[in-house]
Amino acid sequence: MSYTQVVPGKKAPTLVDALIPVAFLVISLFLSVRLYGADSSYGPNQIALMLAACVALLVGLKNGQPWQALEKEVFQGMAIIFGPTFILLAVGIMIGAWMAGGVVPAMIYYGLKLMNPAVFYAATCLICAIVSLSIGSSWTTAASVGVAMIGTAGGLGLSPAITAGAIISGAYFGDKMSPLSDTTNLAPAVAEVDLFSHIRHMTWTGIPALVFALILFTIIGFTAEPATDIDGLQVMLGVIESNFTIGWYMLLPLVVLFLLAWKKVPALPAILIAAFLGILYALVFQDIGTGDENEALAVLWTMTFSGYTAGTGDAILDDLLSGGGAASMLNTIWLIMCAVFFGGAMEHTGLLVKILQEIMKRAQSSAAIITSTILTCIGTNIIAGDQYMAIVLPGRMYKVAFRHHNLAPINLSRAIEDSATVTSALIPWNTCGAFMAATLGVPTFVYLPFCFFNLAMPVISIVYGITNFKIVPLEEPAPAMV
Repeated sequence: MSYTQVVPGKKAPTLVDALIPVAFLVISLFLSVRLYGADSSYGPNQIALMLAACVALLVGLKNGQPWQALEKEVFQGMAIIFGPTFILLAVGIMIGAWMAGGVVPAMIYYGLKLMNPAVFYAATCLICAIVSLSIGSSWTTAASVGVAMIGTAGGLGLSPAITAGAIISGAYFGDKMSPLSDTTNLAPAVAEVDLFSHIRHMTWTGIPALVFALILFTIIGFTAEPATDIDGLQVMLGVIESNFTIGWYMLLPLVVLFLLAWKKVPALPAILIAAFLGILYALVFQDIGTGDENEALAVLWTMTFSGYTAGTGDAILDDLLSGGGAASMLNTIWLIMCAVFFGGAMEHTGLLVKILQEIMKRAQSSAAIITSTILTCIGTNIIAGDQYMAIVLPGRMYKVAFRHHNLAPINLSRAIEDSATVTSALIPWNTCGAFMAATLGVPTFVYLPFCFFNLAMPVISIVYGITNFKIVPLEEPAPAMV
């Protein structure tokens, strides 16, 4: 990944240059949402990102950068999407397999039996926090427990948007506090901080934000009116029992997935193993086809690429228990490709670095440098569409500034996590926002207002910077900058 401004010998971009594609993107996305509403992520946003990337590349050409070099750098930089792309396809296959195999129906069944609607949102947040803390992955948590919680919310007649907010709030608390998380390891590595010192420092912002979220989810839960009565719930449980084999052993694929994640098995093979177990469960425990082996094979094969279609006869349950398949992720993959294309165009034309440098020039105090870091990470998440770029690029650039202001690097690593990591799921074209929307079946802007933890984290971190609360100074003052 290159962080140089421009090709040597070429004209450096101005701030106006850097803001032109950003302004174009903002206007385009505004029009996209205005014209298409919740459907804007199914094509219009992708076109807006592609056109904005072309504007950035035109600015680079205007500044003397050769097209061949720009094209090569941008497309080479897009290699970062290969991993997330295949993980998305694997998650789609796993969801379809788990639905056909009875894993998701079993999770929804036990959730409906055990979960009290009044504490459902808070319990969902807490359960996802514990799971994510244990395995270090917000994506895996959302794709397993999260999918089941969305189904359970539908069965209870509760809001899928609030449920998605609770899932993401809990999943990202666990993700940013777990030593098994890749982002939790990346942020201190960029800032050159010890991992466990970094985690201890994050508790001062992470725990208050989680408590805040749990309080709000509890209040909402006790004031919510479930749309499903007790009699209707019992009928729904009976329909699940009559159409799927239900038992504790149906949850074993979930346990296997968590164990693989805890053992730090890479996400792609872990998810594919879990998907294979779902297919095996479908063959062994569920009625697939009409007893003909070829028909059963055709049904399962179709399920892997186009998803599972339930046929319980209950319209609500059929909707809850249908979905998945690799094809269900293709629109999300297109969105991620376009977002990374725009981010790469901004980076390799030097426009993104120019914006960051202008921000750094205006940060003249400790509070300002912490606030600028947080806002820069959020801005990079929006512009580049990838949380890893939002961690690495501002982290490298602000390292010297933190030292100049006599701030220990542990403050930098926490500021990065309090912004780059947690806000990535709040942006529809970011890899994380696109993944969560596709996996949970709730558009990003619909669940965003209910991601209380993710929204609170940057605010708490900025308040700490302004009040100098739990801000660690350098043990030895840095030398004055010449």
